[in-house]
Amino acid sequence: MRQDIFDVKAYGAKGDGMSKDTDAIQQAIDECHLAGGGTVLLHKGTFLSGGLYLKSNVVLEIAASAILRASGEIADYGEDTHYNRYRNEEALDRCFLYAEDAENIGIVGLGKIDGNAESFPNTDSSYRPMLLRFLRCHFIIVERVRLHNAAAWTTAFLDSTNIRIRGVDIWNEQRYNGDGLDFDGCSEVFISDCRIRGTDDNLCLQSSSKEYPAENIHISNCEFTSLCAGIRIGLKSIGSIRNVVITNCTFCNVFREGIKIECTEGGSISDITVRGVTMRNVSRPVWILLNNRFEEKGWGTSKELKEMPEIGVLQNILLSDMVITDEEEMRNTHCRFGDDIMGSPRFGGIRIDANKKHPIENVMLKNMIYTAIGGVRKEEIPAEYPEVLDRLEHLEEVSSENYYPDWSRTVFLDCRNVKNLVLEDLMLHKKYPDERDSVLVEHCSVLKQNVYEY
Repeated sequence: MRQDIFDVKAYGAKGDGMSKDTDAIQQAIDECHLAGGGTVLLHKGTFLSGGLYLKSNVVLEIAASAILRASGEIADYGEDTHYNRYRNEEALDRCFLYAEDAENIGIVGLGKIDGNAESFPNTDSSYRPMLLRFLRCHFIIVERVRLHNAAAWTTAFLDSTNIRIRGVDIWNEQRYNGDGLDFDGCSEVFISDCRIRGTDDNLCLQSSSKEYPAENIHISNCEFTSLCAGIRIGLKSIGSIRNVVITNCTFCNVFREGIKIECTEGGSISDITVRGVTMRNVSRPVWILLNNRFEEKGWGTSKELKEMPEIGVLQNILLSDMVITDEEEMRNTHCRFGDDIMGSPRFGGIRIDANKKHPIENVMLKNMIYTAIGGVRKEEIPAEYPEVLDRLEHLEEVSSENYYPDWSRTVFLDCRNVKNLVLEDLMLHKKYPDERDSVLVEHCSVLKQNVYEY
C-alpha cells in the first residue's frame, strides 16, 4: 500500500458495525496530518464512530465497500464544534465530522456516511448532531460519497472558500431540519451533479456577517426533492450574497418553494441568474421577498443580529428558460411528519414582493412555460392580502412574512413593488378553472410584459 494511505484497520478499527472505531479513525487522521498529508482509508466494513476532527492535507476516503456510521449517543460528540448560527437551533450545535481553520481537505469515495438519525428524537429541541461542519476552511472537496440519514442538517460550510462538491447523493428525510448543503459566508463554491432529498432546504446560501460575503457560487446539473424548499438564498442576510448562477437543474416534488430568495436582515442580495431549470410538482416555483425582521426568541433569525435592521437591497435577478408543471399530485395538501402543512392548491404560483418604500430592483422573467393545477375558489382565500411592512415602523401589525400568508391571490404570478420589471414570453395554462387572477402586477415599473395564457 502507498505510504500516503493510512488504513484505519492498521490502527485497530474493527469495522464490525458494533464496536466504536472513533479512536482508531482519529489516530489515523492525526498521523496522516502530521506526516504531511495523504488519504485515510475506510474499506470493507461498517465503522461506528463518535465525533471526528478532520485536519489539513487529509482526505477521508469511504470506499464503496465501507459505511461510516454515526454513534447514536449524543455524548460521543464534542461540544467544541462551533455552533449553529440560527438563534433557535442550539440543539444542533454538535456534529459528526468537523474541521476548523484547515485547508486541502476532502471527503471522497463511493461509500456511505450514515448519520444514524433513527437514534435521535424527531423534535426541534432535542440534541442531534449535524453530519458535516467546516469552519474557516479552504480548498475543500466532497465528491461521489453518499451522505444519508443525518439526524439534523447534512452539512454546514461556514466562512470558507474554494469548495467543490460533485456527484454527491444526499438523503435526509427522517428528521426535522433535514437540510442538504448549507453555505454561510462562503465564496468560490462549485456544486455539480448532486442529488438532494430532504425535509427542509435542499441547498442554502446565506450570509450572517459582513466580514464574509457569500459570492461566486455555481450550481449546475443537480436534482432537488424536498418536503420544504429546494434552493434557498438568504433569510440569514446580514452581509452580502452575490454572483450566483443556477443552471440545468431539476426540481421534483418540492412542497413549498423551488427557488426562494429572501433578504430580511439588512444586507444585500444581488446578481442572481437562474437558467435552464425544470420543475415538476413545486408549490411555489419562485418566491422572492425583501423585508426586515428580528425576533429575539423567534425562529430563523441569525444569532449575530442584535436589533431590527433597516430594509436592505435586493436587485438584479434573472430567471429564464424554465418549464414548470403541476400534476394531479398538486391537488393535495402536503404535510411534513403528519401535521406540519407545507403547501396546498391555494398556496402556489410565483411571488415577488417588497415594502413599497424599498422596492426590489431589476427583475427579469423570460421564456417560461408554466402549467398550474388551479382549481381554487375565491371563497377559499381571505379578502385582504397583507402588505410587506417595514418593521422599524410597524412592529406589531400584520405583515407578509416568510410563512404568511399561506395562500396566493393569483394562479401564476404576483409581482408587487418592483422597480424595472420585465416579463417576456411567459406561456401560462391552468388545468382546472380558478377564480383568482392569473397575473397581478402592482406598484411596479414595467419595462416589458408579454404574457400568454391558453
